Amino acid sequence: MSHKTPWKIGWCGPIDRAADMQAAGLDYIEVQLVPLGLEDDAAFAQAKAQVRELPLPALAMSYLFPHDFRLVGTQVDERRIRSYFDRVVEILALAKARTVVLGSGWTRNVPEGGSRARTEAQFLEALSWCADALKGGGTTLVIEPLNRKESNFINSVTEGVALAKKLSRPEVRGLADFYHMHEEDEPLSTLSRNAGWVRHIHLADTGRLNPGTGDYDYPEFMRQLKASGYDGLLSGECGFQGEPMAAMRHSLAFLRSFDL
Repeated sequence: MSHKTPWKIGWCGPIDRAADMQAAGLDYIEVQLVPLGLEDDAAFAQAKAQVRELPLPALAMSYLFPHDFRLVGTQVDERRIRSYFDRVVEILALAKARTVVLGSGWTRNVPEGGSRARTEAQFLEALSWCADALKGGGTTLVIEPLNRKESNFINSVTEGVALAKKLSRPEVRGLADFYHMHEEDEPLSTLSRNAGWVRHIHLADTGRLNPGTGDYDYPEFMRQLKASGYDGLLSGECGFQGEPMAAMRHSLAFLRSFDL
């Protein structure tokens, strides 16, 4: 496989930053869902109005679950979670989003004294009903691996992909985040080894700042992505070195230099 078409490049952030991202030349915004407060009826209505009026597409969404949600352990409120996720699905459909990211390490951490096997079983169960809710809508849920400082469950692209394979639903795939891969010393060859299963990319650079400002091995990262035939989205998920608009423009030009 080989990469043939230009990648779409966007940025993660609150929905009210969309105009800045458009002005910086980005292709899309990856909307942060938690700040939208979707459980509140008025906020949900406002979020739908905001999505309809976006100046550029919301091709991806992330920061999925509020901090008091749990997908595993003894405090799972499935009725609440499923009701909330139904509203997320409505927002995704309205935006025609391609991807929704499940990171939210607090929701999936193995509880103290808990069993990893039980945690995995509960997490797969949650993924299954998420897949049911997304079926036919054109949006893929991607499992985001997080480094061990942020979560004690799913710390590598390989682990995330293994769970997606175990579930074996087309609505669920894996994500690769360059920052978390770097923190965990995960080989960049993981990208090509999991060709077809990695469906979304998050990017950062040294100090978790914007791409092109540090010493992450972007030439090899991009080479591996091209070798895998990756044709999905590339989202900056990081802080900025200097003024945000200039930083986004700098990173966009930097990333486009590999898209030749």
